[in-house]
Amino acid sequence: MFELRVRTPRLELRLPSIEQLDELAELAIDGVHAADFMPFVVPWTDAPPDELGRQVMKYHLTQLGSWEPDNWVLNFVVIHDGVVVGTQEINGRDFAVLKEFGTGSWLGRRYHRNGFGTEMRAAVLHLGFAGLGAEYALSDAFEDNAPSLGVSRKLGYEHDGIARLVRRGKPATGIRLRLARAEWAANHKLEVEIENLEKCLPFLSGSTQDNG
Repeated sequence: MFELRVRTPRLELRLPSIEQLDELAELAIDGVHAADFMPFVVPWTDAPPDELGRQVMKYHLTQLGSWEPDNWVLNFVVIHDGVVVGTQEINGRDFAVLKEFGTGSWLGRRYHRNGFGTEMRAAVLHLGFAGLGAEYALSDAFEDNAPSLGVSRKLGYEHDGIARLVRRGKPATGIRLRLARAEWAANHKLEVEIENLEKCLPFLSGSTQDNG
């Protein structure tokens, strides 16, 4: 899995080395979002700096350690010009049966507002649909998370319901979104290259390579 690469014109997505994971932790400490806003259900960015860096490292390593073919999470680091700028997740549960995957991401605050969020989401959509043969992609965001919802709208997701959630001890509304394979196929334009996927397929239960 560490040889898998997903590349766009500006970005490379890959599982991180320990050194790149350390870069990601430092990026989180430097800031992910404004202090008066919380985009995550689990408010992990509220942790003090020394704890925050440790949590980033622990989360990525724990996900790798608990990998199962029918319940997997690929937590890529996103690299631009040799520098880690954020992380993009793609995950699948019972993928062989459901043929759907979820995504999640964050960028270091210094790298906001330059289109990276859209480009890295488009990269894993290509991986999920063209590479793994999925039928649906899922996403969710709080109703006041305009950047995330904007990326989803730009990429063709449709409304798929709401969820009542607790955020920082208060009620909040989450928006669920769904993108069908046919809609993605009709609208995707970004050039994406996937390298070394075939040898990874046994670890992604039910996945079949389809680069059409």
